Formats: sequence, C-alpha cells, structure tokens
Amino acid sequence: MPQVIFLPHDELCPDGAVLEGKEGESVLDVALKNGIGIEHACEKSCACTTCHVILREGFDSLDEADDLEEDLLDKAWGLEAESRLSCQAIIQDEDLVVEIPKYTINHASEQH
Repeated sequence: MPQVIFLPHDELCPDGAVLEGKEGESVLDVALKNGIGIEHACEKSCACTTCHVILREGFDSLDEADDLEEDLLDKAWGLEAESRLSCQAIIQDEDLVVEIPKYTINHASEQH
C-alpha cells in the first residue's frame, strides 16, 4: 500500500504522520480517518478550496486535475505548481508527501 506522509503542521499534525493509503482513496479521506482535521467546507464536493494541499513528492503519480479543480485552485492561498484539492487527489501506486498550507480561505470561519 502506498504511504501518505504528512509533513508537520503546527495545528493539525504537529509531529507529521506516516499513514497507509489505499489506491483509489483521496488524500483527504486518509487524513480524516487518521485524525488529521483538514478543513473541507464543501464536504468533499470540489466546491471550495479549504482542503488545499501541496504534494511535495508523488504529484506526477496523480491523475490530472480537471477544469473545475484548476479553477478553484486559482483561488487558494499559497498556490504552487504541485497544489491539489485533497478531496480530488486520488492515491495511485506511489507514496505521497503532503504539506498542509498554514492558511485556508474559508469565508465561513472568517466571518465568526
């Protein structure tokens, strides 16, 4: 099984994590089932940018992002060439190294 390696994130995963992922599973689902609370305001429907991550390794093993994901990513904080929405980043047969950005653009939480 491919490993999904989450780099340390001050709030969500201070020590980082090395997790097992299954082919066909999203990076977001692997995180959530292992207690890493990546925001997902649209409930994984590819309608926001709150689950934005950066793939530091393994990016090329993923299927290409579709036009909707690309349009949403254009609005993400800290966008990089290897950025993906974790709800749309489906694990294939290679290990992934994932960085969770420090900030998200979540209008719901910003208004409170």
